[in-house]
Amino acid sequence: MKKVLTALLFLLLPSLLFAGGSGQIPTLLNIRVEFILFGLTLLGVAFFHKQTLMVALIGLAVILAFKFIFDPGFNLLEHLFGHNSFQDQILHSHLRQGEWTILLNLLGLLVGFAILSKHFEESEVPDWLPKLLPDNWKGPLLLLCMVFVLSSFLDNIAAAMIGGTIALVVFKGKVHIGYLAGIVAASNAGGSGSVIGDTTTTMMWISGVPALNVLHAYIAAFAALACFAIIASFQQHKYQKIQRDPSRGYNIRWNKLFLVVGILAGTILTNILFDFPALGVWIAILVGAIFVKTPWHEARTALPGSIFLLSLVTCASMMPVDQLPPASWQSAFVLGFVSSVFDNIPLTKLALEQGGFDWGMLAYAVGFGGSMVWFGSSAGVAISNKFHEAKSVARWLANGWHVAVAYVVGFLILLGVYGWHPEEIVKKEGATPTEQVIH
Repeated sequence: MKKVLTALLFLLLPSLLFAGGSGQIPTLLNIRVEFILFGLTLLGVAFFHKQTLMVALIGLAVILAFKFIFDPGFNLLEHLFGHNSFQDQILHSHLRQGEWTILLNLLGLLVGFAILSKHFEESEVPDWLPKLLPDNWKGPLLLLCMVFVLSSFLDNIAAAMIGGTIALVVFKGKVHIGYLAGIVAASNAGGSGSVIGDTTTTMMWISGVPALNVLHAYIAAFAALACFAIIASFQQHKYQKIQRDPSRGYNIRWNKLFLVVGILAGTILTNILFDFPALGVWIAILVGAIFVKTPWHEARTALPGSIFLLSLVTCASMMPVDQLPPASWQSAFVLGFVSSVFDNIPLTKLALEQGGFDWGMLAYAVGFGGSMVWFGSSAGVAISNKFHEAKSVARWLANGWHVAVAYVVGFLILLGVYGWHPEEIVKKEGATPTEQVIH
């Protein structure tokens, strides 16, 4: 780690010195240094997968120091909280600017759903499920389909965590990394065509994109599911077969199960009403804590991974990306690969500001594309908090290669069946998202 940081400093020193004398933001080979720093951070995460949190925090600190010293237009408070007053942001969601809502929401969801996952595990429903799942390769296949369906109306993090919890039990703690990639891919695919299933589609919805205008993402999502789910299921069946019957006696704890349902209901309700699903998660958890013993230790366990993702999201939000390539199906296709390492939230923001995209195709690309690398989506980070062996880019790519193949297959089928139908969001001056229209 020290050698990497030393090499980085020596590499950047000439351009930093030049910038200090010229008053210009430094570049290296005509590339803004922020991108180089972010790229080195991602490489550090890939190579030092046992120290991902430290790498992400060091990368964030270096990028922040660079922005403070060399970017005169950078204001951290403005970047985090935006131009509007705090009161306006709370009362009028369409006025929100800055990153604080996204970061707080992600933190709340990642930590909250870790607690939900433990409640679900302790409800002993996962011990009962082997009675319903087939005892051959179709068992893991059906589980992936269940995650896909759950993600269409739940947050993709919740769907992935529920799927991971069930997998942990029915496969006796031995879950193949390729199958873990499949769980993440199923959760991201299932949310890609639903405006309440993924953060990016919700962003499109509150920006004025009608819910039906992202629905055709499911053409690609179903095709991708058929591709990766079968391969991942055979991987898991060969690695560890699903248990035929419950391994021990079970007694479903209905209070735990009702609390899980309450947390999920709160997630959906506050997502629709306030575009802030974490609020409902924590209201339900805190109310439930009065009646049901809460596994708070799960929050401590999930916190490092959550901070890791927030660090990468913050780094990505500070990149000087003023616009995306001109909207086309080719650029949407490439954005899917970009979203595997570059957070899809700022990409979606830029696309909405730029306009002219086919929103269903873009939703599939940036939503499902993040599944190709474990830290490319919040669902992947949540799963890796539960299965630490997944925190290896090399192992994820080697065992979850079918996810990238499925992305390409799904995209091409969507393009061939539905085509490219770009739309512009026309915003009335001073209008709320529900008053915006799309042409």
